[in-house]
Amino acid sequence: MKTLYILVFSFLSLTVSAQKSTGKVVDETGNPIENAYLFNNETDAHAHTNQFGVFVIEKTAIGQNLTVTAFGFKKVNYSISSNETIMVMQDAIFKLNEIIIEPKLSAMNAISKIDLSTAPVNSSQEILRKVPGLFIGQHAGGGKAEQIFLRGFDIDHGTDLAISVDGIPVNMVSHAHGQGYADLHFVIPETVEKIDFGKGSYYADKGDFATAGYVAFQTKEKLDKSLISLEVGQFNTQRLVGMFNLLGNQKKQSAYIATEYILTDGPFDSPQNFNRVNLLGKYTTLIDENSKFTLTASRFSSRWDASGQVPQRLIDQGLISRFGAVDNTEGGNTARTNINAALVKSIDENIFVKANVYYSKYDFELYSNFTFFLDDPINGDQIKQKENRSIYGLNSELNKKLKFSDWNVLLQVGAGFRADATVDTELSHTKGRTTLINPVKLGDIEEVNGFNYWNAEFRHGKWLINPAVRFDYFKFNYQDKLAATYATQSDSKFKVSPKLNFIYSENNSLQFFFKTGFGFHSNDARVVVENNGKEILPTSIGFDLGSIFKVTPKLLVNTALWALYLQQEFVYVGDAGIIEPSGRTKRMGADLGIRYQMTDYLFFNTDLTYTYARSIDEPSGQNYIPLAPDLTATGGLSFQKWNGFSGGIHYRHLKNRPANEDNSIVAKGYGIVDCNINYELQNVTFGLSVENLFNKEWNETQFATESRLQNETASVDEIHFTPGTPFYLKGKISYRF
Repeated sequence: MKTLYILVFSFLSLTVSAQKSTGKVVDETGNPIENAYLFNNETDAHAHTNQFGVFVIEKTAIGQNLTVTAFGFKKVNYSISSNETIMVMQDAIFKLNEIIIEPKLSAMNAISKIDLSTAPVNSSQEILRKVPGLFIGQHAGGGKAEQIFLRGFDIDHGTDLAISVDGIPVNMVSHAHGQGYADLHFVIPETVEKIDFGKGSYYADKGDFATAGYVAFQTKEKLDKSLISLEVGQFNTQRLVGMFNLLGNQKKQSAYIATEYILTDGPFDSPQNFNRVNLLGKYTTLIDENSKFTLTASRFSSRWDASGQVPQRLIDQGLISRFGAVDNTEGGNTARTNINAALVKSIDENIFVKANVYYSKYDFELYSNFTFFLDDPINGDQIKQKENRSIYGLNSELNKKLKFSDWNVLLQVGAGFRADATVDTELSHTKGRTTLINPVKLGDIEEVNGFNYWNAEFRHGKWLINPAVRFDYFKFNYQDKLAATYATQSDSKFKVSPKLNFIYSENNSLQFFFKTGFGFHSNDARVVVENNGKEILPTSIGFDLGSIFKVTPKLLVNTALWALYLQQEFVYVGDAGIIEPSGRTKRMGADLGIRYQMTDYLFFNTDLTYTYARSIDEPSGQNYIPLAPDLTATGGLSFQKWNGFSGGIHYRHLKNRPANEDNSIVAKGYGIVDCNINYELQNVTFGLSVENLFNKEWNETQFATESRLQNETASVDEIHFTPGTPFYLKGKISYRF
């Protein structure tokens, strides 16, 4: 009899272990919940939902109970009643103890999810600040792309950070102003649903510019309600936002339109006369339960005047204020139109494909004057940079899951291309925007990047091993329209970038990682052909060693020690129209991030990055990397859904840093505090926000520049800066319907 019991028990155990259950997790309006965590208390089996909210959990039979958690939703227990279970979760206050540290390469994305949930953004600049350790600065009016700092890089406008929105690349190759120029102002911040980011060059699906890291934004597919919002602030600032749900809360399809209009003069003595218009339309339809098609179209245009960078000596002599100008005819205009079609298609429960095809039409015109009267003492040194660009591209990826004994395997194969074509990319010497003194460069650029990558994730027990390799092919064409005879200069290059990453997950609260990989950034096509193909795709190699640790259910700490070696830095010389190579560099540093939920309503966060950055080929004392920050810190306190109130107080600190190679000129650091408060009354929200609460004098961006004023007989090499915003108060009212 005892033998019979053992046989029956063994049979039942084998039956349960062989069984699996599938289902879907959704919110109260039927929207799928991605990355919900399901746990079977009887068998210890667990699973996560995919982007459709669908899960497959092993060793789970009908009648067993699952515990389901998801950040921002109430924890629930469900009894499996069939092999196709629909689980509905209710909204709740965001609780840090519901965050599960997933055993995957992008586990750090949980941090951006926390930050977005507890302190939503309200400007296109702030969406970049949601990446831990990333700093930005504006130095030519609100319409120019921000200067970016990350991990000891002065990334300029994007040379070492790959940025995308819904699969559309933001960085511009061979741009009129600078290589990798990334203008994110076409993004309406209220439409951002998710921020995917990664530091380093460890990700197979990220190629050009992804040396310091990448940031990928994803916009919402559906609006629960429509919204109208009006903001009014100092410096003649007005901002109007409208977001309109066109199809209601249908389960199979959704569509919305979002628009943004901004006007401001800024704090400058010469009004900025800035205006920007954004329009976004998005349609999503479910082809079946596990497949969807999305069509997105957007239009953005902007115009502004700028006071540019002012020399410190004029301020010291009292000749102009910090918000004055030497040449107040700087500024520009820009526009971008995007069309994007995306498909995610499940073949079966183990195979799915995703792809998007896109087109962008981009126009840019910028007037700058960095050196004033250094080169032309009569007309001044103002330059015009202009281009008209078309971008075509395709991204595609096949995902397949396999299981071999105790190994779970995910295979990914990706392929695609990006093609840029510019007409009349121009650099000219001008005066007062209207008088053309002489053209410096004028030509048409064609640049194609074809790519393929192979990525694998091998999971065994607590380990995840991720080998990958990426292949990139570049073709550069340049037609110089200032040349005496017609000729197309051409060159090409092939690049192989291997990666290898290890992740050890002790449990859902503790993860260690070691990441390594090769990356690269491309050079400007005009420089490539002039240099006969030399220094086309400088290599980077780096590693990260770190951990993500939930010390307590309400305390999350992430740490990393890292290093990055770069074969060639680029320095853009705007008034000469060239990108100068500046040799090999090394950066080593440490990251620390803390997220702590003090109460159900109060959150604390801080991120610190220390970097040691030096040029390799220069002698000691002459090997500083200009404007490379060695210490940055951000953080603050946020509260949410407390008797209708939400808001917070946040700080950012950037330490003094060298402005030139021998550190004889120093760019001053700063510490700024911002705050905001909102009150929600039924469908209406009232808000107040303050930038630079303590009205600090600070320099937002700084450069060591040699310049000469009209009345000077000799040039001066010193700090030139754009002043940071003084105390700045804005009010806001929003209505949801």
